[in-house]
Amino acid sequence: MKDLPEAAPEKRYYSIGEVARIFEVKTSLIRFWEKEFGILNPKKNKKGNRLFTPKDVENLRLIYHLVKERGFTLKGAKAKLRENREDTAKISEVVNRLKTIRQALADIREQL
Repeated sequence: MKDLPEAAPEKRYYSIGEVARIFEVKTSLIRFWEKEFGILNPKKNKKGNRLFTPKDVENLRLIYHLVKERGFTLKGAKAKLRENREDTAKISEVVNRLKTIRQALADIREQL
């Protein structure tokens, strides 16, 4: 999963293609998760294109963490988000920070 670019200001809306690239998944998976998880509510323009808010992207980050990284079933991920959303968000943030640190250490090792 890619991080949002740090230098770019947070956008008001992200297209489904941008969101799929951030999470390195297909757009069909994003649409599927939208149907399965009620916390995802992208806006739709007149053409029907989905426009995801930063809050939607954050919710997708939690879903991605539970389903792809921790191996939860969809039913288990839904239950986890219902019962303990704050802890899940904190754990996801820690995992992302550790991945960043790991990548930085690997880059340093390559330079040695």
